[in-house]
Amino acid sequence: MTAPSKVIGAPGPYVGATSLRKTRKYPVSDGAPVEVIESGPSLIARAASLACRLTVRPALAAGSYVPHLPWPFGVLDQIGRAFVPEAGTVRATIGLANATAQLVRAPGVLPADGNRRIVLYIHGGAFLTCGVNSHSRIVGAVSKYADAPVLVVDYRLIPKNSVGEAVDDCYDAYRWLRQRGYDPEQIVLAGDSAGGYLALTLAQRLQDEGEEPAALVGISPLMQLAKEPKHAHPNSRTDALFPPRAFDALLDLISRAAAKRIVDGEPEGIYEPLDHIEPGLPRTLIHVSGSEVLLHDARLAARRLAAAGVPTELRVWRGQIHDFQLAAPIIPEADRSLRQIGQYIREATE
Repeated sequence: MTAPSKVIGAPGPYVGATSLRKTRKYPVSDGAPVEVIESGPSLIARAASLACRLTVRPALAAGSYVPHLPWPFGVLDQIGRAFVPEAGTVRATIGLANATAQLVRAPGVLPADGNRRIVLYIHGGAFLTCGVNSHSRIVGAVSKYADAPVLVVDYRLIPKNSVGEAVDDCYDAYRWLRQRGYDPEQIVLAGDSAGGYLALTLAQRLQDEGEEPAALVGISPLMQLAKEPKHAHPNSRTDALFPPRAFDALLDLISRAAAKRIVDGEPEGIYEPLDHIEPGLPRTLIHVSGSEVLLHDARLAARRLAAAGVPTELRVWRGQIHDFQLAAPIIPEADRSLRQIGQYIREATE
């Protein structure tokens, strides 16, 4: 497998190749992802990293020793209600079979009528916390910069439910879009952190059904549940949020939740999407911090996708915290990242 090519600045425009449904504006991958090293970090970003290292990381380290206590994980999404969206933002709740979703459009964005692009957004939170409220600002920014409505899935969370059930909820949200007249090439799948795992797993489920969305976007994505590679990565010492033991606790919670769900007479298994990469997945953009441990997942995903012929671009933001885009516009790089993501979504759906 060839090494990723690294460049400073924006890559050239995508031209050429075709898909089964329409002419695409990007070539089939030559087997290596494009890796762009972004400038930074700013002073504000450095301050955010230090603050997280002094507060969030120790708290997660302590909590990882007792992950099965009844922690109030839902509090984060409730706190998110305080983050008032930009004036003029339109939000509507959508009912799904076993969950809900929120349809969001920033000021000036046309309604979701099935005629233009739309983003299916899957929030992060380690599969066990966060929701439409905690991610309202980042979703609003994606809608604004992509000039598209965004459907955010409020999927079922562990430990009460399993990761497989979360994937089912994301699938139901995608089907809701298809029933409203959207074609696959109008739909972009996007997710941050654990939402990156769910977005890629959803793309693979759709691939099995012969559908290829326009693109996939991962923001600091968790792409591999296995904990050992993260323990071995040098960023396990520099990550401002996650101590190594946090990934042990997460995998334990996921495994316990999966064991309680019976599928076809068997407990739900642990699915690793990076072990099932095949040609024909959507073109992919990944933004990740150069200091976080999930840089491992991002680079591994980029290599495997590109090796399968999937056009893949990886942007590495030096010195940032995990999921720093949630801090936009306070962290200037966060806003710049979201603008790039919006441009990518527009190009993928034109």
